[in-house]
Amino acid sequence: MNSFLTEWDLKSIPVGPLGLIAMSGCEEMGNKVNGWLKKWNSLQESQDEEFYTMPGLNRDSFLIKTYCPRFGTGESKGVIKESVRGYDIYIIVDVCAYNKTFKMYDMEVPMSPDDHFQDLKRVIAAIGGKAKRISVIMPMLYESRQHKRSSRESLDCALALQELQNYGVTNIITFDAHDPRVANSVPLIGFENVMPTYQMIKALTRTEKGLRIDKDNMMVVAPDEGAMQRNIFYSSVLGLDLGMFYKRRDYTTVVNGRNPIVAHEYLGASVEGKDVIVVDDMIASGDSMIDLCKELKARKANRIFAVATFAFFTSGIEEFNKAYNEGYLTKVVSSNLTYRRPEVTAAPWFVEADLSKYIAYIIATLNHDRTLSKLLNPYNRIKNLLERYQNEQTAEGFRMA
Repeated sequence: MNSFLTEWDLKSIPVGPLGLIAMSGCEEMGNKVNGWLKKWNSLQESQDEEFYTMPGLNRDSFLIKTYCPRFGTGESKGVIKESVRGYDIYIIVDVCAYNKTFKMYDMEVPMSPDDHFQDLKRVIAAIGGKAKRISVIMPMLYESRQHKRSSRESLDCALALQELQNYGVTNIITFDAHDPRVANSVPLIGFENVMPTYQMIKALTRTEKGLRIDKDNMMVVAPDEGAMQRNIFYSSVLGLDLGMFYKRRDYTTVVNGRNPIVAHEYLGASVEGKDVIVVDDMIASGDSMIDLCKELKARKANRIFAVATFAFFTSGIEEFNKAYNEGYLTKVVSSNLTYRRPEVTAAPWFVEADLSKYIAYIIATLNHDRTLSKLLNPYNRIKNLLERYQNEQTAEGFRMA
């Protein structure tokens, strides 16, 4: 029997017929998730006919066709190509899919996060309240870096979440939110901040053989104080010591809306001779990550593995290629939750963690109104993964001997 069906026990009547909408830019992820759901669908259908007693559950594909055509002025509308009445709808949206474009006044315009968010609202409006339930899967949370007010500033993330709540969205699922406390802005609906720790460690161990994951040979280093919580979790499940950098900034100057970093100061045990894992939620331009790698190398660290849920490379990858060639950086581990340039996925230092199966788990579990607790706590799965990895390393050592 399929391990997923056994572990999560989905032999129950779903909330409603499952409908999956992949917004523009999420076609690849939507097809992968649909593939997993169809596979489990066929397995369960053959084992328990009573499982499929609701109309629409035995569909050839769970994907529902939608599109947002544009007028010449750039205005748009949401269109759904089939009925969704009574369905349990899951909408996957990548607000950072800048590879998608549209015509406006005969100009080719890349879609911004604002455009993607507006299209999401248009599709929800096109559903028109006919669906039984709507859940939004937004891996990179829209405006998540504008989550708090420092002066006369807008609270964009909170406003966006409240908009979705007012549109009738029941659940919002995001990954590695910049600050998960934004959930406080919508206390009356479901908000799940999923951490892809297991998938990241799995991708690293599949790619890098010969890692010695113990306190004598490896450390976890937080790039700044804001990333401490996720780095504490990595150090705890891997059983490694933890260090931290903090950014000393020039608060008298503002460059591109931020105070420039003067220096990276390190707190923690020596990294000399050790492999280092640096964990953050995102790599934007990547300048601070490369500076960090150079600081660690100056302290005689061995291999450096940068782990980030989202890797945008907003300034290109030339500096990362240079850092890799000069030995400052060994690997960058990131997910396929947002758009990646072809040159990124082809880079010798890039390792991709596929989250499609995990998203399919979440959708199937919610569709059957089951608890997400086991999915959201990967501790036991990580421990089993590390045990298998160590056994493989030991067996390989015997073969070499």
